[in-house]
Amino acid sequence: MAPEYYEGIGRRKTSTARVRLWPGGNGSVVINDKPGEEYLTRLGDFDLAIEPLRVVGQEKAYNVTVKVQGGGESGQRDAIRLGLARALLKIEPEWRSALRAGEFLSRDPREKERKKPGLKRARKAPTYTKR
Repeated sequence: MAPEYYEGIGRRKTSTARVRLWPGGNGSVVINDKPGEEYLTRLGDFDLAIEPLRVVGQEKAYNVTVKVQGGGESGQRDAIRLGLARALLKIEPEWRSALRAGEFLSRDPREKERKKPGLKRARKAPTYTKR
């Protein structure tokens, strides 16, 4: 028996997204109880977030629900993208090569660097004054 849904977890910066793919859907995307286009309002963000579905040709085959928290707009978008790609792998492992070629399965490890004592930010030092 097939599971009720397929789930993938995606993370980026301080954002975490739990993505669920429901088989037999019509392609609707709901992010934090809002339509996907309404939640990701910046130009192109929604298209980038659901790009893994397009690569494997399954845009209309699944309904997508997402719970995302933490971080900002770009971090949440990339977390959704990674979670979606991981959920697709659970459905069909043969899609790995296509998802890998599109670089959807790599987690971006960059995080904000901490502030050091005596500095204004992580690396910016106060202006040197001779007198």
